[in-house]
Amino acid sequence: MADGDKKVVCCVLLLLTGAVGQGPRVDYQHPLCAVKGSTLTILCSFTPQSVNTDGKQVLVEIIRVVWCKNHEICQLTTPSVYDSELQNKRVNNPRYRYLGDKKGNCSLQITGVQDGDNGTFRFRMEANDAANHYTGRSGATVRVSDGAQMEVHSSTHRAFKRGEAITLNCTTKCTFHQLEVTWLRDGHALKHTGPSLHLAALTAGDSGNYTCRLKNDVSSFSKAFSVHVEAEEEGGVQVSLIVSVVSSVLMLLCFVIVVLAIIRKKNQSAVRGEAGPEVKGAQQQEEDVSYAHIQFKARGGQARPVKVEDDSIIYSSVVA
Repeated sequence: MADGDKKVVCCVLLLLTGAVGQGPRVDYQHPLCAVKGSTLTILCSFTPQSVNTDGKQVLVEIIRVVWCKNHEICQLTTPSVYDSELQNKRVNNPRYRYLGDKKGNCSLQITGVQDGDNGTFRFRMEANDAANHYTGRSGATVRVSDGAQMEVHSSTHRAFKRGEAITLNCTTKCTFHQLEVTWLRDGHALKHTGPSLHLAALTAGDSGNYTCRLKNDVSSFSKAFSVHVEAEEEGGVQVSLIVSVVSSVLMLLCFVIVVLAIIRKKNQSAVRGEAGPEVKGAQQQEEDVSYAHIQFKARGGQARPVKVEDDSIIYSSVVA
């Protein structure tokens, strides 16, 4: 084939490609497994038909989007789970929420998943021209699982020690989104919600059997996960605590005794300081007084009584 002929063939192919345009496409996330009672989001994207207009590739305008279950083309009398034309009429099931638009996002959210949601969901887009309608026939297959497949796993080993922290995770074999979980210990509900439960500074009171369940399905319990704080570690901490308390009490008593001794010494010094110099002198003289036996004898041999003038007189023995 001559070079000129090759150029002509290439030009014809390009014109045909431009005239036909790019075909529509729908891409789903699959497979999907949802726990009963949970919230599932089916991620989906689409590309409308592309046509050539004035030498340019232009996507056709989508005027209607539909989701149906277990049907090949989602049209005619097929019951839909969502239809954009029925949105304002409030006919759509409120459990199915369309998260997409009419440009390229076709994601669908299912809340409160039920057994009836088992099946294949398909998306359909419709344009002004019926020739540009399209249904993604591969679909997104959803498998609903009960809570019996839920399990609790620990972030650390099974031997837990007093004072350490652990995180319990509620998991399932299914791939799910936005799982709303509540927690229980020995059958009693805890305040915490969410797929993870964090226990900080473990104590003996944290010991027990932990289970998780779906918030929207109280009958869906996981298998129990046992948490036991080691007794040896717990006893050692208690002994250490007792020793610490006793030591603190003894130190406090010693401090009180020292303070009382200082106060007593200060009080004694204050009392001595309040006494005047006269009193001190008198006390000193009183302490220095010494007494002696004084007796005067007359020539006749009889003793003459001596009159005591004052307590401060010093007596001596005189013999006449």
